[in-house]
Amino acid sequence: MKTGFLKKSVAYGLSTLTALGLTALTWAYPGAASANDFEVIKPGTLTVTIEPYMPYTAAKDGKLVGLDSDILAAVADKLGLKVEFNVTDFAGMLASVQSQRADITIGGIAWSDARQKVGLFTDPPYYSPPAMAVLETASFPDVSSLEGKSLGTVTGYVWAKSIAQVPNAAPHTFPSADSVFSDIASGRLDVGFLDPLLITYQQQQRPDMKIKIEYLKPPTADEVAAHPDYQYFQPYMTGFYLPKQAPKLARAVSDQIDLMYKDGSLAALVTKWGGDPKQFLTPSAEMAAQRRGIDRPADWSPPSIGN
Repeated sequence: MKTGFLKKSVAYGLSTLTALGLTALTWAYPGAASANDFEVIKPGTLTVTIEPYMPYTAAKDGKLVGLDSDILAAVADKLGLKVEFNVTDFAGMLASVQSQRADITIGGIAWSDARQKVGLFTDPPYYSPPAMAVLETASFPDVSSLEGKSLGTVTGYVWAKSIAQVPNAAPHTFPSADSVFSDIASGRLDVGFLDPLLITYQQQQRPDMKIKIEYLKPPTADEVAAHPDYQYFQPYMTGFYLPKQAPKLARAVSDQIDLMYKDGSLAALVTKWGGDPKQFLTPSAEMAAQRRGIDRPADWSPPSIGN
């Protein structure tokens, strides 16, 4: 874990969406008179923490880049907030929000009951299937095929609980995704559980590593009953993560995310960064059940491009 933040500041708006030929929405968030009404550390500013996690988040030439960064840029522009960001690791991202040293953190963060107890999740900007990084010559189609294998993920990721429950497997956690990829390429690790766009991005950037993406068949209800943490081997919803003390800001960000499903801008951004909108923007029935009556009303339905 890093001992401090690399601090940068940037004010930016919808340049990414403009480049995609998208039309900006013409209305502002109706629930606030001004950006100063939101519970932010600095008036008019959204302080964000990220980890280097392309193609979801990264800092490049003083700006945030990646899928989550583009989504947040659009949201911040509509809410009248400029963006300042800090770069840390995944554990530091969550801690910065929970300790109110940041207003929000982004970057493929999976919703979980434990995390929502100490923070606030927005509506999901996209959903994520259970993806694995494996050697091109390997195949692990279902949970039973993982038994007895060397399995890895990044420290703090929800899959750490899942791989620890696989019978006879050797679970490992790593400080970064780069370490996961290195151990797969060297043969020290059989499977790495990571976000899907990250694996496809690595394939493009490092074809010499001979790593491919494989999607795990979700475990059955009986398998989850026998191993409760297998639930994280199922498709999951992501969210932007905020402090418990920022309900107005969380609601405003969720409202803008919901609008981006409807106007097509989320589909355009997912496509830009190598994802399939139908796969990334269509929730399963089980996803809604996860949050109903916990941090959402009992009749809540997650946003979808089908709505």
